[in-house]
Amino acid sequence: MRPIREIMEAKSMVVIGASRDPEKPGSQLLKVLREVGYAGRIAGVNPQGGQMFGVSVYPNIRDVPFEVDLAVLLIPPRFVPAALRECADKGVKGVVISAEGFAETGTEGAGYQQDVRAILKSSGMRGFGPNTLGLVNTATKLTTSYFSSSRMLKAGPIGFAAQSGVFVGALLRYLSSLEGLRLSKGIGLGNKVDVNESDALSYLADDEQTKIIGLYLEDVKDGKLFAETLKKATGKKPVLIIKSGRTQAGAKASASHTASMAVEDAVFDGIVRQAGGLRLAGIDEFVRTLKGFLNMPLPAGGRLAYVTYSGAQAIMSIDAAVEEGLEAATFAEGTLERIGRVVATASKTKNPIDIFPDWLAHGYEKTTSGIVKALLDDTGVDGVVFISAAEKDPALHQPLADAVAANRSKPVFVSLLGDRQYKEASERMLEEAGIPCFDFPEQAVRVFARMRRYAVTRQRL
Repeated sequence: MRPIREIMEAKSMVVIGASRDPEKPGSQLLKVLREVGYAGRIAGVNPQGGQMFGVSVYPNIRDVPFEVDLAVLLIPPRFVPAALRECADKGVKGVVISAEGFAETGTEGAGYQQDVRAILKSSGMRGFGPNTLGLVNTATKLTTSYFSSSRMLKAGPIGFAAQSGVFVGALLRYLSSLEGLRLSKGIGLGNKVDVNESDALSYLADDEQTKIIGLYLEDVKDGKLFAETLKKATGKKPVLIIKSGRTQAGAKASASHTASMAVEDAVFDGIVRQAGGLRLAGIDEFVRTLKGFLNMPLPAGGRLAYVTYSGAQAIMSIDAAVEEGLEAATFAEGTLERIGRVVATASKTKNPIDIFPDWLAHGYEKTTSGIVKALLDDTGVDGVVFISAAEKDPALHQPLADAVAANRSKPVFVSLLGDRQYKEASERMLEEAGIPCFDFPEQAVRVFARMRRYAVTRQRL
């Protein structure tokens, strides 16, 4: 079988099902490919021929006057097998089958899917789907999703594969709205008639643009192969995994979604843990964890320092840290002396460091930046969780950002509470400076713990 890299780096694409209606998906995809600047050759296929959005449309793929690397099939299931045979005759390298209505719908759909599998196997074409919007390569502006935009295709370091119809596209839209979270490659697996999770994982592990991998899975085709592939991948870069169908009801829903077979959740959990992957409960945890890995170095140990204006939040954070197997850092004498220059109460200079009301004497900027600088210099501290109020003027947090920028030797996470308007403005400034912000400090602690677990995995592998 061809390596999927050839399809992900396709230099030509044909859209089969390029409707004469400019609002239909096939036509919209031609429009998107022109707008986002895909550099390869493109054409449409429609029995009527003609042009759509300045792109030539041919009655049949055999009429397309260039070699075709990738074909996108936006046609009903009953027409897919015949279209695939024509693609095979043309020498197409890979296909994305977007339609629903295959094995997830019953006997008739399962029959179509069997035909698809047989044609792919006999021809050597690689197939993505059915039931997927397909592929994204932000390096070349390749997309098979008809609702992509130039903003969504800005290049980044996150490689993501999903066993879902629209999840890659929807996630891309969401991530592109957040500061600093952009995709490198996106792979929609759908029903996995050919390309599966192990294929995608292997490709993303070797992809130079991808620095961190995310997977959304509902089942695993070959458990042994997946475990071996995951172990190799985690030796190169972090792999974050969301696996749905954890409950009986969820497993039943996944069967009707992509014809998935239930996997014993405890078994899957064990495979991921032994191979060094990080399993997450949902998208919120996925996004928070991305912020840590993408912006901060891996921690050298599990000793956390807390800087706080609220004793309650620090205590809850310490509880979360203990639950994660972390510990509170003990400060060196020199560190205590430096902290004592801006925090007069001796008991407040120890971990957790309480900066209120002492910052009133020296000013918020001098107090917070002085403490963080001291902690970053202390070899007994592996990470810092900074807990504070959201200030009306975001510039008050600038000295903190400058201190972290000057010494990015260990993770520093920030959690601000207060007026929503002030909070969002302050977080925007800090995250533009590469400092991850979290709604609550316990979230920061758990992200630090995942980063530490991965650091240990890297050392072991």
